[in-house]
Amino acid sequence: MNGFPSSRRRGWAAAGMVLAAVVASFVYLGLDLRGLFAAESMRSMGRFIGEFLSPDLSGPFVATTARAALQTLAVSAVGTALAALGAVGIALPAAGRWAGPAAVAARFVLNLLRSVPELVWAALMVLAAGLGPFAGVLALALHTLGVLGRLFAETLQNAPRSAEAALRGAGAPRVAALAYGMLPLVAPQWLAYTLYRWEMNIRMAAVLGFVGAGGLGQMLYFHLSLFQQAQSATVLIAMFVLVFAVDGASARLRRGLVPAHA
Repeated sequence: MNGFPSSRRRGWAAAGMVLAAVVASFVYLGLDLRGLFAAESMRSMGRFIGEFLSPDLSGPFVATTARAALQTLAVSAVGTALAALGAVGIALPAAGRWAGPAAVAARFVLNLLRSVPELVWAALMVLAAGLGPFAGVLALALHTLGVLGRLFAETLQNAPRSAEAALRGAGAPRVAALAYGMLPLVAPQWLAYTLYRWEMNIRMAAVLGFVGAGGLGQMLYFHLSLFQQAQSATVLIAMFVLVFAVDGASARLRRGLVPAHA
């Protein structure tokens, strides 16, 4: 009990420092909250939102939006699949299965790929591969490879090795012991991680269109730049429907793959 007042003082001091940092950030950035809530600003936001309430549901535009949604779905699926295939290969050395420089190099590559955001990869891939969905596929694959490779390696490290050791003790080759003793244990978790990343990549594939990677994002950027709010609203609705559908399906699949107690 004697230390409680001291702990409370430290807590208040920490809260005061956080509050001071927030206030200093507002001052440094010069944020004008009064201008945000001014009457003219509120009227402008009201007009803008009102224009979004009447989406363009004409047949030709809905068909164009549907094709862009399919392109976004394909970009996310192909990018995630390529990343998952690469992650299976690089997870083995990253998990320490190959000692020495191979493990260090694998972890360095994974950290490098993961540290660069998808938008930056997309900007680089647009320069390398040109505008279009191929740049989006490469951007998603590179970043997701870094994420899934790390997750796959950690799953390998944490999985029990008793079955693999038993097979090795019975004279099975190392590759066979790994394939039959370890991979069946980690495969459901690997697939669950892949599905979860696919959920995230659906949203990111839509955003990558803003840098020229095709799909719904490129449509949204085009119509917003022309102040065509009705068409932009239709694209946003398509994004919501696509993300909602894939998130729901992926979540159900992941619940079926990983037991509740895992």
